[in-house]
Amino acid sequence: MLFFSFFKTLVGKEIAVELKNDVVLTGTLHSVDQYLNIKLTNVSVVNQDKYPQLMSLKNCFIRGSVVRYVQINPNDVDTELLQDATRKENSPVTDGK
Repeated sequence: MLFFSFFKTLVGKEIAVELKNDVVLTGTLHSVDQYLNIKLTNVSVVNQDKYPQLMSLKNCFIRGSVVRYVQINPNDVDTELLQDATRKENSPVTDGK
């Protein structure tokens, strides 16, 4: 759930997604779900010479299982929030005793 929550904070930000078939798409993150499926708007292809058939693509839905990497602008990452969430997720569960 940590990655899902993290990616939800990036909605509206510009990201680059590298797929397992070596296609790299950049665009604005529109939405993400619990399976880390990604919907991008304002999509452009990084290597347009190699993939000219994708140049007309404006919006796309990317299945989470085909994503190799997601590149994010470091300025868009709230490291304090990410560290706190990681600590909470890894802290031992107490039952109030």
